Amino acid sequence: MPLSTPLSIQQLYDENREALELGWFAGFPGGERLISGDATSAADQVGHLNLIHPNRIQVFGHQEILYYRRLSQQSRVHQTGELVAAEPPAFIIAQGLETPPYILEVCDEKNIPLFSTPLPAAQVIDYLRVYLSKKLAQRITMHGVFMDVLGVGVLITGESGLGKSELGLELISRNHGLVADDAVEFARIAPNMIEGRCPPLLQNMLEVRGLGLLDIRTIFGETAVRRKMRLKLIVHLVRRSTLEENYERLPLHSQTEEVLGLPIRKVIIPVEAGRNLAVLLEAAVRNTILQLRGIDTLGEFMERQQKAMSGD
Repeated sequence: MPLSTPLSIQQLYDENREALELGWFAGFPGGERLISGDATSAADQVGHLNLIHPNRIQVFGHQEILYYRRLSQQSRVHQTGELVAAEPPAFIIAQGLETPPYILEVCDEKNIPLFSTPLPAAQVIDYLRVYLSKKLAQRITMHGVFMDVLGVGVLITGESGLGKSELGLELISRNHGLVADDAVEFARIAPNMIEGRCPPLLQNMLEVRGLGLLDIRTIFGETAVRRKMRLKLIVHLVRRSTLEENYERLPLHSQTEEVLGLPIRKVIIPVEAGRNLAVLLEAAVRNTILQLRGIDTLGEFMERQQKAMSGD
């Protein structure tokens, strides 16, 4: 399974310096320290001062500074030693509070980056958790056409030459939206959520055989494109001969395909002359919406068939 790329403290500082009004006051060589993990563990990567979570960005707010100041010098040394032993990537002093001198000294000695911000601790933590969940998300690039059909993120896959882009174009003409053609970047941004986007180079573009590269936004307007969608359904196009060789006509269980560790509903549509693939795909999407609402059409049919066979 694709893994997330570790994030350096230097990168975190550079990308959030303006938004969080960060100042860097100590531990400058520690910019190479890494934050590792994935989107699902972002809540553990940053938080209020806490000795339980190792490798966490420790945020000092008003309460934490008051607590620290109430400690005896011996307790401060002990508590700070415990914090440092947990290998925090950085310390952040929030609300524009004054940094305790001993913390400043330790950060310089141990090369732990020390940041300061005028923003409240809770706001800083919430902001960085969202930031980290996106930056640490597991990612993968898949081949296909990614569409918004009836509000559902649908990835159209299949062999080359089966008309994926032509199907995408017909869906756009039926007022659905294009997210990406050819290469789609997917990221697992939450435990049960995969988001798909278009690489910047290919944004708004759809390549159709015989027509070349089309700028969908220019031709069809702003409403014909989407910046991102959550992946809910994979529609796989296959030749009729391939289908008969490899697939059952009515599988007893709905098919799924694993993407970044999550099972995604999958529908297989045979391609042959005279079939209106856009109508079939829309029907598949409507059926998926019903399944997401707990209505299982295939299950109800199988149950009806069982009753008919048993003579009820």
